[in-house]
Amino acid sequence: MNDGIIISLISLLGSGCGALVGIVVQSKLIKYRIDQLERKVSEHNNLILRTYENEKQLQINREKLTAVSHRIANIEERIKNDRT
Repeated sequence: MNDGIIISLISLLGSGCGALVGIVVQSKLIKYRIDQLERKVSEHNNLILRTYENEKQLQINREKLTAVSHRIANIEERIKNDRT
């Protein structure tokens, strides 16, 4: 075989192996980055759920405060009427 052909085949094999290694490394990097994004999205979704629950509890507390305020106003009115 001609020396040029042998050198060309070795070069082709080296280039192919290099490309394959590059693809594997890039694939691992992409997988890592996707995992990190999934983790961040999960944390964000957890924050949104906690915020929603806090807002719901805040509304309940506001309703309770309104009820207590009305009860206090009624008691004060009774006390005022009892004095007169």
